[in-house]
Amino acid sequence: MSSLAIPVGRPVKRGRHVLAHIVLGGGALLMIMPLLYQVVMSISTNEEVQSTPPIIWPSVIQWHNFADVFTMMNFGSSLKVSILITVIRVVGQVVLCSLAGYAFARMHFRGRGLILALILSLLMVPGQLFLIPQFQIIQSLGWLNTIPGIVAPGIFSAFGVFLMRQFFMGLPDELEDAARMDGANPFQIFTKIMLPLAANGVWALAIITVLWSWNDLLWPLVIASTQDAAPLSVGLANLQGEHSNNYPILMAASIMAMAPILVLFIALQKKVMAGIGRSGLK
Repeated sequence: MSSLAIPVGRPVKRGRHVLAHIVLGGGALLMIMPLLYQVVMSISTNEEVQSTPPIIWPSVIQWHNFADVFTMMNFGSSLKVSILITVIRVVGQVVLCSLAGYAFARMHFRGRGLILALILSLLMVPGQLFLIPQFQIIQSLGWLNTIPGIVAPGIFSAFGVFLMRQFFMGLPDELEDAARMDGANPFQIFTKIMLPLAANGVWALAIITVLWSWNDLLWPLVIASTQDAAPLSVGLANLQGEHSNNYPILMAASIMAMAPILVLFIALQKKVMAGIGRSGLK
């Protein structure tokens, strides 16, 4: 009789899995719809984009919109500026935030809690409040329309310190004790033992900084008034006219600017999710 028993729960579980996939697939399609419509707009004419009702597919695909981007803006120069700004910010964030996070997590010194509270309090203050003081500092340094002027406020962040602190706090104390018994100094413990174990946090911080830096608009728009010092975010903003917009060119330029970051995020998404998940930031 036992060999003829039919498991009752298996069809129910299978039905739940199918329902979950349907719900998740519908949600994914809903979230990707704006991107798909952006692609359709980028290969359409301006009249088709502004038509009522909206078009589903253009009558003739306008591939030249992507080539016209290079005539409407200095795309190559803006791309180089964006890459340079992003690389400098990522290196600065990883180095400074890792050092600060390790100090707050593993070292004991006077005022540690107070200093950490002051740094984390910056997360509750809108960044726009610092705009005028930061501009005055950069202006006094003579860094207007320069890469250092755009990069300087973004090489350190309270969020990065908190993220790395969470990672270092999750590592066992026995690793440091064993390293000290072997004669390692604090810097050697940090660079050779603790930092490699926090690699997921470093990856997560790096990718988050890349996404934030690549999309940053307000600060570069204030600092960079010349086209040579403007990143892609400012170049895309300048494509918008005062009275009318060429939406296909704008959408084509947006796709071209988004493509490198999208490819990078897809390639490293597992590291990002693992980093954020293990840090306790749900």
